[in-house]
Amino acid sequence: MPISADTHVHSTYSGDGKATIDEMVQKAISLGMKQICFTDHNDFDYPYLPEEKQDMFLLNTDAYLFDLLRAREKYDGQIKILFGVELGLVPELKRKNLIFAKGHEFDYIIGSSHLCHGKDPYYASFYEGRTEKEAYREYFESILENVKGYTQYDVYGHLDYVVRYGPTKNQNYSYADHADVIDEILKTLIENEKGLEVNTGGFRSGIAATNPCREIVKRYKELGGEIITIGSDAHETKYLQDHFTDAADMLKEIGFQYYTVFENRLPEFFKL
Repeated sequence: MPISADTHVHSTYSGDGKATIDEMVQKAISLGMKQICFTDHNDFDYPYLPEEKQDMFLLNTDAYLFDLLRAREKYDGQIKILFGVELGLVPELKRKNLIFAKGHEFDYIIGSSHLCHGKDPYYASFYEGRTEKEAYREYFESILENVKGYTQYDVYGHLDYVVRYGPTKNQNYSYADHADVIDEILKTLIENEKGLEVNTGGFRSGIAATNPCREIVKRYKELGGEIITIGSDAHETKYLQDHFTDAADMLKEIGFQYYTVFENRLPEFFKL
């Protein structure tokens, strides 16, 4: 396994996490990993369903950090444990997100879009009353709005997350259909020295691909992007490093020689 760090990992500090920090770290050590970065969710003003816990995506950052620091001490010398967050970006909340991001000494911040104009593409209601292509288009346009107006993050996470949950997933989806908007997103990331996450969670969602897809990762490289992080988006131990060999092979075929791990919000590059 050429990739010895997983930089997108959730614990029970995320409302949808199924393993504790300790359980994740123990599994990572058993896999021979050298670094693990926890990136538990924080999504302000998430529109919860009535049956959902109404603060499940609000991070108790102090408790989270306390447990993470305790794990650092417990597993010192066995693995490096990094303090990250997956921050849900919404244009109307950029000041609130800015205060949150600057209020903690994170090693790494993933900017991600779980909401598009107040709706989560995870739910079928996001696609109702329009074509799948139109829904995808709105999602990408909302990401462009995010990256044009906010920079307190290090990489953009699972950029085409929307295709995991569309009516036909990625069966009728292509980068080319949205290239004008996606290229503007990628150019903005590069201009602002932000990275692109290769998220392997797409394999578990039934699209048999990373998020974003190979074509977007290739285009990021063509436009001059070099900062690539790799994350499993694991919410339980069995998905740590999931499909990392596939991700590494894709990146090398595209022409990337290094992947990135952030510490103290600074990138460090490792050979693929």
